[in-house]
Amino acid sequence: MFVLIKDELIKTYARWRTYIGFIAIGILVPLFMVAVKLQGETLINPQAMRRFQELFIISGNITNGLLVSYILMNTLWVHVPFLVALVAGEMVSGEATGGTIRILLTRPVGRTKVIWVKFVATMIYTVSLVGFLSLVCLCLGSVFFGRGDLLVFDRGLLVIPQAEAWMRLILAYVLGMWCMCVVASLAFFFSTLVDNSIGPIIGTMAVLFGFLIISNTPYSLFEKISPYLFTSYTDVWRCAFSEPIPWGQIGASAFYLGTYTFAFFMVSVWWFRRKDILT
Repeated sequence: MFVLIKDELIKTYARWRTYIGFIAIGILVPLFMVAVKLQGETLINPQAMRRFQELFIISGNITNGLLVSYILMNTLWVHVPFLVALVAGEMVSGEATGGTIRILLTRPVGRTKVIWVKFVATMIYTVSLVGFLSLVCLCLGSVFFGRGDLLVFDRGLLVIPQAEAWMRLILAYVLGMWCMCVVASLAFFFSTLVDNSIGPIIGTMAVLFGFLIISNTPYSLFEKISPYLFTSYTDVWRCAFSEPIPWGQIGASAFYLGTYTFAFFMVSVWWFRRKDILT
């Protein structure tokens, strides 16, 4: 099994498309930090900042690497699902497009094991992409802006000490990895349905944005549906910056997200086992 996973990872990271997400993050994050460095005073809401200065005496570095990393999580999190779907959406359909799916299934390992290996490789790619985002944000943020306490303006003001802020940011990125695994599993499922790589990417983003609209629209009908949509739990990473940290809510959201990931994978296995590859 480990040999099969290793071979699949080699195949995955040999594709140029796999590195589009890493390249995009490697370019966009430094550009954002340069822009913030030039106009750092606009990073925080000026009105909120003036009110804060009237109530407290401010010393130290407010616009620091931790704050920039936190804001980047809010701005880039819309684009990360697309980068995830870009690779996850071609894990199976890419084999069909390249005409290698029949050769792949001639190996004496069975369809279930083939789809399992591809799914594991997809999850490893997803975790590596979000992990790369966290390293770039935290490391470059510390180099560009230094370190300090983290100010979070969300339903009031929360000042998180530097040592605690690092742990909360790491927790937020770990939860973000868990959220992106659901997106990757959805794109992976779509990848088993079709024989081209464009359809799974478009389908994943369409479902994601559709679910987000339903989850965030305050209509009574949508409010009844939203608890059953995985997008209602993808903002669980924000809980890392609440005081106190709502571990119960985090656990419940992680459970629902894990259930969706498992369900998408099981449906993928079921469909792939009955998929006709001869026509």
